[in-house]
Amino acid sequence: MVLVENDAFLTQLTYLYNKTRTSGTVWVTMKAYNGRTKPIPKGKKKDKSALLEMEGGESKCLVRATNGKTKISTIVNSKDVNRFQQAYTNVLKGSLDNLKKRERKTAKTKKAKATQ
Repeated sequence: MVLVENDAFLTQLTYLYNKTRTSGTVWVTMKAYNGRTKPIPKGKKKDKSALLEMEGGESKCLVRATNGKTKISTIVNSKDVNRFQQAYTNVLKGSLDNLKKRERKTAKTKKAKATQ
């Protein structure tokens, strides 16, 4: 997995979306990130909150994207979240134009199928 800066992540994410435009899927995941790369040992679960406070109080978000072959990720600091989300929204709006309309099942269509 390649850890890149926020702007480079958005550029590569746009490339992934363009690459899978005709067929394929891009998975994007976001989760809280505390800066640890190794899990806390089982015996020290009680001190988990103390460990998190010692590592710095700033919240971070880990954002990952993959198309099954290529993996990219970035870490977004709490002060940059608004700017990153606006840029991410622009990438999504520009890339998700080939989505199919979902067929909604309503009571009328169920009754029509039942009478046929």
